[in-house]
Amino acid sequence: MTLPVEHRDFTRSRLHEDELAADPFVQFQKWVDDAVAAHIFDWETITVATATRDGVPSARTLFLRGADERGFVFYTNYESRKGMQLAENPRAALVIHWRELERQISIEGTVEKISATESDAYFATRPEQSQLGAWSSRQSQPLDSAETLSQRVEENRQRFAGGPIPRPPHWGGYRVVPDRIEFWQGGPGRLHDRFVYLREGDVWKWSRLNP
Repeated sequence: MTLPVEHRDFTRSRLHEDELAADPFVQFQKWVDDAVAAHIFDWETITVATATRDGVPSARTLFLRGADERGFVFYTNYESRKGMQLAENPRAALVIHWRELERQISIEGTVEKISATESDAYFATRPEQSQLGAWSSRQSQPLDSAETLSQRVEENRQRFAGGPIPRPPHWGGYRVVPDRIEFWQGGPGRLHDRFVYLREGDVWKWSRLNP
């Protein structure tokens, strides 16, 4: 297989030490604000990497649905491939990449389920079709045809007709509680700026890394 190669340089300004917040969550919010102000489409898109007990990795793209000092939240089917992996190996890595800003944030940490109350509240905000999809999809399991899935959706539409659709017991949120957060800013000549925050007890300490 031959892949086309494009050699592009990075043009954004450098990231300096005096621009960094002492708290990585404050720094994260600053960069999110920049992404929103830049009108980046689906700025909240993240890659979520998990692994089996034996360390066999897998990754997929989801949406980040919450971030505060407790950690970073995404939602999924607990019985999906990633859900099964998290059950046996409760650690994950997240990557957010904003090409337009030449920025990337990498997050690593332990994973825990959020409360049922939090999951219920978020599920209630989802569009009806997405709610029905959560009930109808046996995520990551073999499916004989698209028609079978459509039939399940219609069956659940009739099942819950006339009232609010409750959250399925097999669906909810996970929180990645970070112990490592890295901020990456592209630099000319691939001399990127990388700053990593590491949690030491209740304290975060940061340092610069080689590109």
